[in-house]
Parts: sequence; structure tokens; C-alpha cells
Amino acid sequence: MSKISLNEVKHVANLARLEISEEEAERFQQQLGSIIEFAEALNEVDTSNVEPTSHVLDIKNVLREDVPQKGLPREEVLKNAPDHKDGQFKVPSIIE
Repeated sequence: MSKISLNEVKHVANLARLEISEEEAERFQQQLGSIIEFAEALNEVDTSNVEPTSHVLDIKNVLREDVPQKGLPREEVLKNAPDHKDGQFKVPSIIE
């Protein structure tokens, strides 16, 4: 027997803004019931000696140190800008 009711399946479909037929609701009820049974079977596994982890592999940061450095001179940054004024990029207005 499924652990999820037909009304719950229809409720979830409604929340997801999905229109499903009666046949689809019954099929989803069986499929979701199987998924729930599988997830409940995992509760029987002894995990008392397993450390919590966010990833199965040991991940190391491969990025460089975040060290402040002097930036480019303003004149060099603006030399290829199509339009600039008072040391800033000039762009078309988007707000009227």
C-alpha cells in the first residue's frame, strides 16, 4: 500500500501548478510511494560512526589567496570605452 494518498498527490500537483489527470495522479501515487519506501529503508542503515559531510570527496580550495592589489590606472581603463565623462563610463539612460 502507498504511503501517500491520492489527495496528497493532487495537492502537491496543485502547489506546483501542474494539471494532472486521474490516471496520472494514481501513477504518481504509486511512484512516490515507492520513493518514500526506499527513503524509509535508508533509515535502517547504521550511521552512528559516520561523520556528517557536505560532499563525498575531500575538496580543497584551488583559488589563489585574496590579496588586494593596485588596479589599472583610470585612463587605461577608459581608453577603449565608447563614451566616458568625468572619469566614469557613460551609458544610455534606461530610466525615463
